[in-house]
Amino acid sequence: MTADFHNPYRHGFARIAACTLPVRLADPAANAAALSVEAAACSAEHVAIAVFPELCLSGYALDDLRQQDALLDAVERALHTLAEASRAWSCVAVIGAPLRHADRLFNCAVLLHRGRILGIVPKSYLPNYREFYEARQFAPGVTRRNETLTLGDMSIPFGTDLLFTAEDVPGLTLGVEICEDLWVPTPPSTALAMAGASIIANPSASNITIGKAEDRTLLIRSQSLRALCAYAYAAAGPGESTTDVAWDGQVSLHEVGTLLAESPRFPRAAARAVADIDLDLIRQERSRMGSFAACADAQPPLVWRRIPFRVAPPAAAIPLRRTVPRFPFVPADPGRLAQDCYEGWTIQVSALIQRLSASGVRRMVIGVSGGLDSTLALLVCARAADELGWPRTAVAAYTMPGFATGATSLAFARRLMSGLGVSAHELDIRPTARQMLETIGHPFAKGEAVHDVTFENVQAGLRTDFLFRLANQLNGLVIGTGDLSELALGWCTYGVGDQMAHYNVNAGMPKTLIQHLIRWLAREGDWAEAVGPLLDEIVSAEISPELVPGDHPQSTEAKIGPYALQDFNLFHTLRYGFRPAKIAYLALHAWSDAARGAWPANFPEDRRVAYDLPAIRHWLEVFLRRFFAFSQFKRSAMPNGPKLTPGGGLSPRGDWRAPSDSTAVAWLEDLETVPKS
Repeated sequence: MTADFHNPYRHGFARIAACTLPVRLADPAANAAALSVEAAACSAEHVAIAVFPELCLSGYALDDLRQQDALLDAVERALHTLAEASRAWSCVAVIGAPLRHADRLFNCAVLLHRGRILGIVPKSYLPNYREFYEARQFAPGVTRRNETLTLGDMSIPFGTDLLFTAEDVPGLTLGVEICEDLWVPTPPSTALAMAGASIIANPSASNITIGKAEDRTLLIRSQSLRALCAYAYAAAGPGESTTDVAWDGQVSLHEVGTLLAESPRFPRAAARAVADIDLDLIRQERSRMGSFAACADAQPPLVWRRIPFRVAPPAAAIPLRRTVPRFPFVPADPGRLAQDCYEGWTIQVSALIQRLSASGVRRMVIGVSGGLDSTLALLVCARAADELGWPRTAVAAYTMPGFATGATSLAFARRLMSGLGVSAHELDIRPTARQMLETIGHPFAKGEAVHDVTFENVQAGLRTDFLFRLANQLNGLVIGTGDLSELALGWCTYGVGDQMAHYNVNAGMPKTLIQHLIRWLAREGDWAEAVGPLLDEIVSAEISPELVPGDHPQSTEAKIGPYALQDFNLFHTLRYGFRPAKIAYLALHAWSDAARGAWPANFPEDRRVAYDLPAIRHWLEVFLRRFFAFSQFKRSAMPNGPKLTPGGGLSPRGDWRAPSDSTAVAWLEDLETVPKS
C-alpha cells in the first residue's frame, strides 16, 4: 500500500520525456547507437514516452542527400537495429526518419516499443518557403490514412490516422505531428486531441533565428491550452549542418498551457526534459469544458486506427517529476503574483462600483474587526468611493467589540478606519448580546461560563443584524467580508450572520491570496504611507474569530486547519475534482519539505513550515467532512459577489452547484486508501 501510494502512475500521472542529442549527418548507424543510449536512459527513469527530433536518425540538414538510396538503405537497417534494441526499453520512442513508401519519400515519425515498430506517422505539411525546401525531396502526408508500410518483413501501420493507446495507464493516448504541422492554421494535433490524444509528440528540426524560440513557445503553449493536452516538443540541436542556418535544441513539455519542464538551449551534448503529465487533469478539463466535446462532435467524421501498447509502469515508489505549487492560488513568481494581486483587487473594486451604481445607494456599510477579511473589504470600499468620486465618509465603518475582542485587533480596526478617512464608528454589542442571551435563557446570562455555539453565534449574528439595520437607516448596502476559504469550510454564521451581506466583495478570494494581496496593497496606492505598516501588522497577526473569552485567543486554524493546506485541498477539489488520495499525494510532495521549492514573495520566514502525511491526512479529512457534508446549505444562500480566481468559485449561480443534504461518504472512503503514516 505504502509503495503504491508513493508512485505517480498510481495517481493518474504518466512520465514523458522530450529529448535532443548530437547527430552525425548521414550516419544512421552512429545515430541509432546514440538514440539507443538515450532511450535506455529514459527507460531507466520510468519514462512512458520519449520524443526525439525530426529526422534524427539521418540528420535533418541533408538537402538532396535525403534522396540517396545508400542513405535510405542505411536508415532502414538502423531502424531494424533500434527495433531489436527497444526490447529492453520500457518507453515508447518517437524517432524521426526519412522513409520510402508508395514511390514517394516521407518525413516520418517512427514509434518503437519492446521489439517492434508500433506505427509510422508522416509529416502532414511541408515547409517550402524562405530557407526551407522540403517539398523538393518529400511528399506531404496529410492525405495518407489507413495505409501500411513494408519494412523488410514488417508490415507497419502508416498514416496520419494513428493513435497510440496505453492499455495499462488509463488516459494515456499519444498522437504525433511533426515540426511544421504545429505552425499551420489547423494543426493535425487539434484533430488528434479531439479524437482522444492526451499527449501530442512533436519531433521537430526547427532551425533557430533571433526571436524564434519565443514564437515556438507561444505556439506550443497555446496549442496545449486550446487542445487541452500535454505537448512534448523536441527540436534538433548539435551536429546539424550550419551551412546556412543554426540550431538550438529547444525541448519542452507543456500541459494545458503550463510549462512543466524544459532543457537549456544550445546544448553541446544530449539533453532532455522530463515531467510527469497529469492525465486526470487533462480528462477533467475536457469533461468540464463542454465546448471541447461539442467541437469534436462537429468535425467531419474520421476513422482512426488505435494502436495498443503496454507501459508496465513500476510498482515500487518513485519520486514525482513535477513541481507542485504549495499555494495553487498564489504564484511564487513575484511578477506574476503582483499581476494577480492587481487583477484580483481591480475586479473587486470594479464589481462593487457596478453594484453600487445599479442600486442607486450612496453609502456602504461595513463591519471592521481588524482582521484580514474586513481589512481587505474596507480597502475595496475606500477605493470604490474614490473612483466614484464620493468622499470616503460614504463608507460607514463599524467596529463592534464583543465578549472576546482583543485589544490588538480593536486597535487595528480603529487605526485602519482613521488612516483611511472613512466614517468610523464603534458599537459595543455586549449589552444587546447579554439581553438576547437572557431572553432565550442561556446559562451565560446567569453568570455561568458557558461559551457554546449559541454564545458565539449570538455575537456574530448581532453584528450582521446591526449592519443591516444601519444600512436601512443610512440608505446603504452592507458589504460582506467573508472569503472563499471560509465558505468552503462553513466557517461562518448562517443567516443573519457573517455569511450574509447585500454584496460580498471577498466571496471569490481565498485566504492565502488575501494575505498576499494585503501585503501588496501595503505598498500600492495613496494610502501606502498612511496605513502600509499597519497592513503588514494585520497580515502577521493570528487569525481568530475572537468570540470566546479566555487567557489565550481562539485560533481559527487550530480548529479548521491551516489555511495553507485547506486552500490547497480546496483548489484541487474545486478546480479539478481530484480524488482525496491524489490530493494527499500532491500535498505531501508540496509540503513535506519546507526547504524545497519556491515560496511566494514576502512570505514570512516563521511560517515556512512543513507538513507530514499524518497531518495532511488529518486536515484533509476535516476539509472533506466540512466541505461535502456540512457547509453546502450556507453556500446555497450566499450573497452575490465576483468570481476572482481560475481556481473556481462557490456561488450556486456560478461554478459550484451541489445539494445541501449530500454526504461525504465516497470521498472519505477514498481517503482510507491513504497511509496513516
